[in-house]
Amino acid sequence: MLLAERAMEIRILHAQGLGVREIARRTGHSRNTVERYLRGPEVPRYTPRPPVPGKLAGHEAWIAGRIRAALPERLSAVVVLRELRARGYEGGITILREHLARLRPAAVPEPVVRFETAPGQQMQVDWAVMRRGPDPLSVFVAVLGYSRAAYAEFVTDERLESLMACHGEAFRAFGGTPREVLYDNMRTVVVGRDAYGPGLHRLQPAFRDFARHHGFVPRLCRPYRAATKGKVERFIRYLRQDFWVPLESRLRPLGLRPDVVTANLEVRTWLRDVANQRVHATTGRVPAELLMEERGTLLPLAAPWEGEILRPPTARPLPIRRPAPVIQHPLSVYEGLLGGLAS
Repeated sequence: MLLAERAMEIRILHAQGLGVREIARRTGHSRNTVERYLRGPEVPRYTPRPPVPGKLAGHEAWIAGRIRAALPERLSAVVVLRELRARGYEGGITILREHLARLRPAAVPEPVVRFETAPGQQMQVDWAVMRRGPDPLSVFVAVLGYSRAAYAEFVTDERLESLMACHGEAFRAFGGTPREVLYDNMRTVVVGRDAYGPGLHRLQPAFRDFARHHGFVPRLCRPYRAATKGKVERFIRYLRQDFWVPLESRLRPLGLRPDVVTANLEVRTWLRDVANQRVHATTGRVPAELLMEERGTLLPLAAPWEGEILRPPTARPLPIRRPAPVIQHPLSVYEGLLGGLAS
């Protein structure tokens, strides 16, 4: 039986127009399995089994001490296995090698190889915290992989409701939905990394349904490799340096700090006139111009998602995120303050 995430991916890829052979190639399943799940009903709910102790259980502390005692030299798995056998270990050398690899110092990081995606294929998403404390402010950032067109929205929390609302606004800003969206380990996206095996993750149920509704496949970058989603990481640094610091430093001498309404009013202008109009250092093109090409390859916009977010009975119900009012203070106040500083 396929897991819910894998069945969802098969159906989404099929809805994107891919044939059975291509879906099988991308997912690693046989064509018969793909056809069966395209014909059949929804995959049954999966009930996780309790973890089963591995054959190394009871030996981990001894192995860790043995490795430390040999430093700076390195004990081979063959030597450790031989000594473990004398302690009653009945497992093989493969799981021992994997365990030793986790104990040993990490290898020198490989050089990051830049990769490009086809038009309409990928969007990268991340949060950035701009201010903590009693008046928090975060920014949702989305970047299309091909055109480098960017969308940013400031929010006061990073809840699941906010994440999905920002996705919808990003899709509308880009004029369509990409076929896949790349994330790190957001708790609002994934609740169990490698829960079903290497690369087989358990997604947050409501977010999984949200992704299926819009027709995109959620992807996770490699652990501890933020550079895997380097396009959005680099844009966040650019946004902080070119937009946030200048805005905050203009208001600070006046005893003001950007609130969510002010930040969003300003960032929309900055995205339209600066960020998406600059010549991108990697592509050598203007993101807004490339977006015009990429827009025709994006999936059509779906209707707003109206699913339900189920929470544990003990959790306090959270209010549904509503769009912020157009302005919190008269816009003329900010125009006068910022204009006065510029003169």
